[in-house]
Amino acid sequence: MAYFKQLEDQLQDLLALCNKEERWLVVVNADPDSLASAMAFKRIIGRRVAEVGIAHINEVKRLDNLAMMHYLRIPAQRMIPTLVAQYDRFAILDSQPHHHPDFEDLKFSVIIDHHPLPEEPYPHAEYVDIRPKYAANCTMMTEYLYNLNIRPAKLLATALLYGIKTDTQSFERPFIDDDVKAFRYLTKYADMDLIKRITRSEIHPDWLRYFSRAFYNLRRIGPGLFSHIGKVENPDTLVILADFLMRVHGVSWDVVSGIYEDTLVVIFRGDGMRKDMGKFASKLFNEIGSAGGHKAAARAEIKLEALEGADPESFVLKKLTKGKKSVKRI
Repeated sequence: MAYFKQLEDQLQDLLALCNKEERWLVVVNADPDSLASAMAFKRIIGRRVAEVGIAHINEVKRLDNLAMMHYLRIPAQRMIPTLVAQYDRFAILDSQPHHHPDFEDLKFSVIIDHHPLPEEPYPHAEYVDIRPKYAANCTMMTEYLYNLNIRPAKLLATALLYGIKTDTQSFERPFIDDDVKAFRYLTKYADMDLIKRITRSEIHPDWLRYFSRAFYNLRRIGPGLFSHIGKVENPDTLVILADFLMRVHGVSWDVVSGIYEDTLVVIFRGDGMRKDMGKFASKLFNEIGSAGGHKAAARAEIKLEALEGADPESFVLKKLTKGKKSVKRI
């Protein structure tokens, strides 16, 4: 029996899109899972097309992401119109076109993702592989490599392993057997010393003040926690705080919000057993902004102008509580 599921027919459809005369751009919302997936996709089609580039829509400021790009030599650059104009075809990995406004103007030939399925299919995409049960997109890309008899080189294997590690939060979030199989397979080729270097680069000293602010504003909402941080220089700070608060005993979910430039960013984390955080985020904020994610991790972004003058902290708190009296400061 094969170690991974067989994808021969599926991969033939993907490779049939490759043309030696065309240049491909892989577009991501940069994080470890998406960056590693982009590396794998570049390895898969790189010799079958004229060129493969990697572009991210977000500004990469998290230190672990920067360390990953540096140590693993990921040639990703910020997506700008002049860059896009140089390419013929586009692929999106670890995201879907409706996840961010910057994706909407591109016609994607390939969509490979593990987030929830869209309400409507993507009619213009020629190849779509969306598997919501997978904890990490890197698991899917590892299966692709295996089915193509491509043994991942050290840096690629390390990137894929780190992508699975981060998206499963070291297998503390929900996962399936395929994620474990991919992780185990990649350990044979990855450099664990590089993994340690990257994971030790997660928190910038300047971000420590946000921890103080988070604790000061912390509220208990039943089995959950909420804290509004105010203005932040980098929305990834909110992600780190939300992950940290999930370590509190007796907490099954938390929400951390803050203001980045002209946008209210709301980060959701859960234990994967009670609330579905992706559905929770969508229910609360989809009508006024963009929201969604997984059962254990989700995100919402709302333009401040859409709040019509409402205080952002009060706005989020009201959405979370809906009049509940079991709210108290800690």
